[in-house]
Amino acid sequence: MASRLGAVRWVAEFGTPRIYVDRDRWVETLRRARDEEGLRFFSWLSAIDWAKESAVGEGVADPDSLEERFEVVCRLSSVESADAMHFLAVVPKDDPVIDSIVPLFAGAAWHEREAHEMFGIDFRGHPYLAKLYLPDGFEGHPLRKDFPLLSREVKPWPGTVDVEDKPSLENVEAGGER
Repeated sequence: MASRLGAVRWVAEFGTPRIYVDRDRWVETLRRARDEEGLRFFSWLSAIDWAKESAVGEGVADPDSLEERFEVVCRLSSVESADAMHFLAVVPKDDPVIDSIVPLFAGAAWHEREAHEMFGIDFRGHPYLAKLYLPDGFEGHPLRKDFPLLSREVKPWPGTVDVEDKPSLENVEAGGER
């Protein structure tokens, strides 16, 4: 089935096949999965930032082996069986653009808006790429690995967690600590 869908490569691990697709065939592949393979239910769409280094925290153990990129990931399922697939397309960081699948799955509109806002990926043809979460004037894309997290600059990762002792049951029942 993966070759019929135009997969660049595919992996079948953990019970759900992952189909890797050229970004130029993204919409065509998902249309074929819907129309020819019966995967009519759009579950979700998101992205992953594969970066060699992060703004805060530990970088990649072997950065030379990692190709920096975004991956857009979409899950489609059957409504008649337990069949489901994850579709992935590589989106280069220097050209973060991929075609919108909103014409195929209206429910993808919200997911593409979120990925656009959080990662800076442009979904060409999306009817309304407006912000969902961030205030007007906010600069940057918070789910990119190069986005500086102020909370981790103040308290470095992994940071020490201040945990208070849990009150004992005897003290609570006696009306002591709560």
